[in-house]
Amino acid sequence: MGYAGGNTDSPTYSSIGDHTETVQVDFDPKKITYRQVLDIFWKSHNYTQQTGITQYKNAIFYHNAEQRQEAVANKDALELSTSKTVQTDIVPLKSFTLAEDYHQKYLLKHSALNHLLDKFYIRHADLVDSTAATRLNGYAGQNGTKAQLSRELQSLGVGEDGKKVLKKLVGK
Repeated sequence: MGYAGGNTDSPTYSSIGDHTETVQVDFDPKKITYRQVLDIFWKSHNYTQQTGITQYKNAIFYHNAEQRQEAVANKDALELSTSKTVQTDIVPLKSFTLAEDYHQKYLLKHSALNHLLDKFYIRHADLVDSTAATRLNGYAGQNGTKAQLSRELQSLGVGEDGKKVLKKLVGK
């Protein structure tokens, strides 16, 4: 989680600052394409509404002209297939700053799984960079399905107590 600085010159946004709270997605294009990342993104939020506040706006921040072109084409295709206007902005990334430590893996830190953190993550940076901790944070927020959890439970590095907690969280 962090703060992205993009083009906030649009008069439709009331400014709390020039940042938007966001996540940065690092991916290996040999394993998943940018288009597949975009497809996941569209399914993960309500793209037909905009908050009107820069801090919480729906946006795709692109790194280069190729990403911009693909994002715009993907957005246009979504509008055509759904007959809905997509309100999500597509803007250039100017900067990305990690959020404060207390924001990182917030749901995990405040869940019944928090006891695992000191055991596995001696340095806070290791927690922030951990894919497993990211997955656990999602499950701590009651995101994900039982089928997803079943497929990856063994790879999350939790003991039997942690597995029980995860199954309970996902079962809600």
